Amino acid sequence: MMKGKMKDNGLLQDEPLLFEQGGKGRKGYSLPAWDVEKEDPPKTIPSHLLREGLEGFPQLSEVEVVRHFTRLSQWNYGVDSGFYPLGSCTMKYNPKVNEEVVKLKGFTQAHPYQPEDLVQGILQLMYELERFLCEITGMDRVTLQPAAGAHGELTGMMMIRAALHLRGEKRKKVLVPDTAHGTNCSTSTIASYQMVEIKSNDQGIISPDQVAKVMDHEVAAIMVTNPNTLGLFEEHLGEIAEIVHRKGGFVYCDGANLNALMGIVRLGDLGVDMVHLNLHKTFATPHGGGGPGAGPLAVKKELAPFLPIPVIEKEGNGYRFNFDRPNSIGRIKAFYGNFGVILKAYAYILSMGAEGLKRASEMAVLNANYLMKRLKNTYYLPYDRPCMHECVFTDRYQEKHHVSTLDIAKRLIDYGFHPPTIYFPLVVKGALMMEPTETESKEGLDRFIETMITIAREAKENPDLLRQAPSKVKVRRLDEVLAARKPKLRWTPKT
Repeated sequence: MMKGKMKDNGLLQDEPLLFEQGGKGRKGYSLPAWDVEKEDPPKTIPSHLLREGLEGFPQLSEVEVVRHFTRLSQWNYGVDSGFYPLGSCTMKYNPKVNEEVVKLKGFTQAHPYQPEDLVQGILQLMYELERFLCEITGMDRVTLQPAAGAHGELTGMMMIRAALHLRGEKRKKVLVPDTAHGTNCSTSTIASYQMVEIKSNDQGIISPDQVAKVMDHEVAAIMVTNPNTLGLFEEHLGEIAEIVHRKGGFVYCDGANLNALMGIVRLGDLGVDMVHLNLHKTFATPHGGGGPGAGPLAVKKELAPFLPIPVIEKEGNGYRFNFDRPNSIGRIKAFYGNFGVILKAYAYILSMGAEGLKRASEMAVLNANYLMKRLKNTYYLPYDRPCMHECVFTDRYQEKHHVSTLDIAKRLIDYGFHPPTIYFPLVVKGALMMEPTETESKEGLDRFIETMITIAREAKENPDLLRQAPSKVKVRRLDEVLAARKPKLRWTPKT
C-alpha cells in the first residue's frame, strides 16, 4: 500500500429538502416585543403584492437550519478539500493571507463615491497593480475595469474597432485558431466581426503559413490563446505577429493560461498588442459560481488612448482618475472593477515577488509534464511533446472496451477525486484535460496517477463498473439527456 493512501469512502449523511423537515410552530428566531404600533399590511402594502401564505412552507428551529446547511456544505468539493485537476479554469489553491488582507477595514469600508483625496491609498494600490501587470506581460498600460476574462476580451476588441475607426478603416474579419478558448469566437462575433477559423497543425499549434494564407486587409486582428487549450506553447507567435502587423492588423492574446508563463515569457516581447489576464485564475483569487472575477486588459502604448475611462494617473505624490480621454471607448463597468478581487491579486504578487511568480510557473509546468509522462502509456496522448501547465489525453485506449471519457470521470469520483475537464478542447475527440497547478505535491500527484492507472485496468477487466459509476456518493449517475431536455426546476409538495 502506498504511503498516505486516501480512503475512497466515508460517512454519508442523507439530507432531505428543507421543505421536508421541521414541524408546526417551530421557529429559528425570537424577537423582542414591538415598541411601535402594529400596522395592517393591506393598508401599507399594495394588495397585488400581498399573498396569504406559501403552502408547505417549512417551520424549523435554528439548529435544524444550521445542520441542514452544514451538511450540504460537507457534500461540496473544492480545492481546499483535495486535488482539483480541472483544466481550463485553473482551480488552484488560494493563499489564505490574501483573504485576511481583503478584510481590513480600510478596504471593506471604502465607498466608490468617496472623493479621491480620501482614497489615495486605494488609488495607489490599483496604480501599482497596473504597473506590476505591465511588467509581467511586457505591456505599457492596463485597465482594471473588466469583470472577467471574456469582459476583458470584449473591451479589447472594442478598442481595436475604435483604433481602426480612427484610421478610417472598416475591417470585417478576426482570425481565431481552433485551439483558442471558446470565448474568443464569441467575443469576435459580439464585436460584429466575422470569425475565420485557423486549423492547428500536427504539432497542435498554428503555423505562420496558415496565417499568411488568410491574412489580408479585411482582418482586424488575430485572437490567440497562448499557451493554447491543448496546453502547448504557440512557438511561432513572434513570426505570426509580424505577418499580421504587416497587413495592419492587431494581435490579441488570451492570457487565461498565463500561470505557465509568469516570469518566463513576456507576451509583449513576442509582438502581442493586448492581453487580458484572469486575476481570479493566475493570481490566486478564488472564483466559482459565476464570480466575482477580474479580467484586466493590458495594452501597448499605441492602443492606450482607447482604454476605458477613467484611467488612474499619478501626479506628484498623489493619484487621480482621469476622465479626459477623447478617444476612449468609454466606461465598461460601474466604478472601477471588482476591487476585492483586484486587492487579493495585489497581495499575492507582493507576497510572491518576482522570483516566486516565476517559480509558480515553473512548478505548474513541471507538474503537468510529470503527470503527462506517467500516464501517457495508459491513456492516449494525441500530442506527445512537452506541454505547459496542462496536458490533454483521450479515451482511445479505453474506447475498445466500450468505456468513455465520461465513464472515467465518473469513476474518479468514487476514488475521492474531482474529475478533470472532459470533452474539451473540441479539437480532440474524447478529451481528458488535466491541469495539476503548481501547488500540488509529488505525493498528491502520485495518488491521482495511481488511481487513473487503476481505472484504466478496471476499464479492461470490469467495464460495467465504470459505466455504473459513481457508486459511493450521495447522487448516482443521472440521465444527462433527460436532465437537459426535461429539467425539474420546481419543487412540488408531497401529497
